[in-house]
Amino acid sequence: MKNKERTTLLRYWTTRYLFTLFIGLLILGVSSLWWIRHTTLENRLTLMEYVAAETADRIASTDRNKDYNLFNKKLDDRAKVLQMDRPPEFFITDMDGNVLNSKPLHKGLMPKEHQFHNLQKIPSDILENNKTVQKLQLNDTRVYAVKKPIVYENNQAGWVLVVQNASELTDVEQEYRLPIILLIGLGLLGWIVIYLLTNKILKPIHNVAFAASQIRDGNYDINLNTDDAKEKEIHELLTSFEEMTNRLTQLETLRAELLAGVTHDLKTPVTSISGLVQAVRDEIVSGDEQKEFLEITMKEVHRLQRMIEDLLDYNYLSAGAFSIRTEETNMNELLKEIVHHWKITLNEDFEIMLIVPEEIVYRETDPLRLQQILINLLNNAYQALGKDGSITVSLSKKTIDVHDTGSGIPEEEQPYIFERFFRGEKKKLKVRGLGLGLPFSRMLAKALGAELVMKSSSPKGTTFSILWKK
Repeated sequence: MKNKERTTLLRYWTTRYLFTLFIGLLILGVSSLWWIRHTTLENRLTLMEYVAAETADRIASTDRNKDYNLFNKKLDDRAKVLQMDRPPEFFITDMDGNVLNSKPLHKGLMPKEHQFHNLQKIPSDILENNKTVQKLQLNDTRVYAVKKPIVYENNQAGWVLVVQNASELTDVEQEYRLPIILLIGLGLLGWIVIYLLTNKILKPIHNVAFAASQIRDGNYDINLNTDDAKEKEIHELLTSFEEMTNRLTQLETLRAELLAGVTHDLKTPVTSISGLVQAVRDEIVSGDEQKEFLEITMKEVHRLQRMIEDLLDYNYLSAGAFSIRTEETNMNELLKEIVHHWKITLNEDFEIMLIVPEEIVYRETDPLRLQQILINLLNNAYQALGKDGSITVSLSKKTIDVHDTGSGIPEEEQPYIFERFFRGEKKKLKVRGLGLGLPFSRMLAKALGAELVMKSSSPKGTTFSILWKK
């Protein structure tokens, strides 16, 4: 398959954030502009009502023989409040709708710009309608009309009508400028902030990715500045990756040591067997010496078989290709039998004690697999013993402890004792093996529903425990 070109994390998230921000601001902007337009229209219509009412009151309280131009200055002042390029047009009519006087609410507007200057009579349906504010068609133009009655000595004498083009009333370009500038500013600020924050978060991730590529190429010497990470998750990521690198370095060292150790441990008995067999074949030795050579050869063969069996058993266990056959077991009798047979097979003079409770402990387990675990622990304990050392095996309802009085495991080696193929420095010089005993025993214990742990280790001795979970 062709490698698909990948988008950088910075570009991926900033693009999506910018798109989301744009959609959100667009919805917010459209809603805000609609609200501004609606509110402005309502306010302007209210002002038009106020102008019409005030004009009607002034006409009613003034000598009707005076010219209507007396109101021009007042009307011009009111027109400025409406904040429109073309102010509304002003009509005074009698009760039948005949126009008595009309003018735009702005003295600087030329007569030809007076949109309805030819209007001589107001349609009756406008005056007869009970609504103060009406939206209607006038001279093929959509307009808003506000009417107020002229009341003189408790009798209505006519109407004041203020008319404005609908498009003029809803023209709020000046009001739009501020929210548009704010929305654009918020969009740019949001994009800059997310870009900077994402870039800051991506820096340690980029370092981890680069470190991973270095490890892939076999370079384990990396340095991640974990102290520079302020965020908890980023710090945990860097710390975990650094610990993983240290563990990989340790495993790589173990692998190299394993190859050297296995090669040496396998080569030595093979060389011995080859030399011994050749000596017998060439009749260099004879009689009792020949028998001794053959016995040594058989011991080396058994040693090779044990090493190969360890490898096979560990691989089978790792792959899950093994069986557990549990049965109700008398743990007191089982431990007595295991310890007795192991001591006889070892044929060495040292002290070993078995401590079991007076009450018989029964447990559902696989006696053969448990025996494998205990023999591994007993062998390790015996190898750690010095002169006049002793081993103690203790049984309780939920634990089996194997304690020795040996020199203990060095503190720096304790974290790795359950790693496969790991062997301590002292043990390498003292005993041949592959370093699979404890890892193999821990996996067996887990399969039996227990846990194998090192309870304690000091220069005075070491204790391993099998802890049953139930």
